[in-house]
Amino acid sequence: MAVDLYVMLIDGIHIPLTVPFTRDGESYLRKLEYNVGRYSLTPAAGFVALTAGSEGAALSDEEIAETLRVIGAAADPTKVLVAAIAKDSVHGALVVARQAAEAGFDAVLLGAPSQWERLTEDEVMLFFRAVADGSPLPVVLGSESGSQGYRLSVDEIAQLALHGNVIGVYDEGLTVERYRAIAEATQGMKREVLVTTVFAPVTRRMMRGRWDEGGFVSAASLAGGTAVVEAPTVKALKTRTKVVGFQVMAAGSAVGMVELLQAGAAGAMLALSASAPQGCYEAYAAFKDGDPALAAEKGARLVEADAAIRALGIAGVKYGCDCNGYFGGAPRLPRLPLDAEGRAMVERVLAGIRN
Repeated sequence: MAVDLYVMLIDGIHIPLTVPFTRDGESYLRKLEYNVGRYSLTPAAGFVALTAGSEGAALSDEEIAETLRVIGAAADPTKVLVAAIAKDSVHGALVVARQAAEAGFDAVLLGAPSQWERLTEDEVMLFFRAVADGSPLPVVLGSESGSQGYRLSVDEIAQLALHGNVIGVYDEGLTVERYRAIAEATQGMKREVLVTTVFAPVTRRMMRGRWDEGGFVSAASLAGGTAVVEAPTVKALKTRTKVVGFQVMAAGSAVGMVELLQAGAAGAMLALSASAPQGCYEAYAAFKDGDPALAAEKGARLVEADAAIRALGIAGVKYGCDCNGYFGGAPRLPRLPLDAEGRAMVERVLAGIRN
């Protein structure tokens, strides 16, 4: 089996990044840069930009390009970067995919067009396949569970998994039964990919030697210490290979996360992780360490906070970031910030969950 340098390992906890705005509604890129730098100090494996829950669809084309550029420059090279695409045309989607590639991202997250109800099933599938054909980055499918989103059927996922540039799925509302059905339907998809000596992903920025392009700011400086420029070289990167199948990530909710990990899911992208990445990672780490009781205990602690914040929408996610030292701020109009009752709820459910 040949090593596929084009496939990215997708696993662990992925953080859906929010976009801070100024009081007059402009993108506040310096605050985004700070957030990404601070998230880079957490054990989260990856960051997902421009998701529906982070107002990606509310940004202009110019803002999308600039947001991707800032994230790509600010993120630690070891973090997997995924760019969600919120475009209704193949042409528009490929523009974002190319922008993400230029910014150093590793993959794109592609859901169905927002007007999917007006399309035939063949047109929806053509959208996925055509974008996968032209994307310079691997494609991770996006399957939504809400009434406004398009939930890919297991059969549709299996069909799209046959495409050489489709490597996995973020599945919202994933259950153990649905995971097992997807795993069975895609069991023939095996690829050997490049990983580090501890089986962590090897990102495009690590391979391209971004560390050599003027160096990067050390963790000490991000934490408020003296800035130190470090420049390890690509030659020092030691790698090995790992065989991966079609990679399935839970998305959105923390409910059932530990059970999904035990069933074989690669990881999770939780709305709660934007404000409490450490707390979310601890449940994942307990599972990886072979302590199911501790994993279940930590996972249960996340459920109430996760449900409350998701019920409040992007305003709840952003206020949760504010509570835990990240820049969240108000959402972009016409979405409104939380009222006093909503803020009190977020503060209550986040108490005791590590950020």
